[in-house]
Amino acid sequence: MAQLMTAFVGPAILRITTQVNMGSRLSFVFLMLVISFIVANARNLDVLSEFDVQLDNKVRGETSVGTNEKVCTLCEEYASQAIKYLAENETQSYIVSALHDACSQLHALEKQACSSSDICISLVDYYLPIFFLEVSELSSEELCERVNLCGESVLLKLPKNDGACTICHDVVVEILTKLKDPDAQLEVMEMLLKGCNQMGNYAEQCKNLVLHYGQLILINAQTFLETTDVCLAIHACNYSQDLTGSVLADA
Repeated sequence: MAQLMTAFVGPAILRITTQVNMGSRLSFVFLMLVISFIVANARNLDVLSEFDVQLDNKVRGETSVGTNEKVCTLCEEYASQAIKYLAENETQSYIVSALHDACSQLHALEKQACSSSDICISLVDYYLPIFFLEVSELSSEELCERVNLCGESVLLKLPKNDGACTICHDVVVEILTKLKDPDAQLEVMEMLLKGCNQMGNYAEQCKNLVLHYGQLILINAQTFLETTDVCLAIHACNYSQDLTGSVLADA
């Protein structure tokens, strides 16, 4: 359920978060990027080898282990901030309000008794409380283990001398690559369509909404990552380390 919610509102939350508290709270964006990457590219975390990013524990040397611990520590730090941020009533109210406002911008679907705006609001009202509840029950350690950034294997293959800045840029580039992958896009669309089956009388309208606007959501997410220096915003990089222009150009 949380996976569906992430895929549905992830790009909108990314945009919302950039408008307020551009300091440490934007660490939330980094976490959403990581989660969205995983959700968009695997039905099961056990098949991540398909993307050639899982490290074999048997062949990792001391340097790799040190790097993996760094990735885990970074994930737990950002996850802790994100969970705390999402638990605040002010944050939840702002996200609900902003998503309702975004829904109101949608045009009515043709030949539908219920407008796309109404369906969008219903989806937000249905899934967002569930999303907040499930996140509140997670610890940062559990979350990072679930997404394979801590534990026996890690999700990213990194160079030897990686700081938080390089790690962040590697994640952003990998996500951008997957967002441009038709198979990854199809995976997200399939999850959203399956989620519509739980909307009762709104199921068909929900599916029309996903088919009508799903691709636009993915494009907006890609545009956001290409035009926003996320790593600088969450303080994973400082101005002297800002490599986004050159790194993202190669994505």
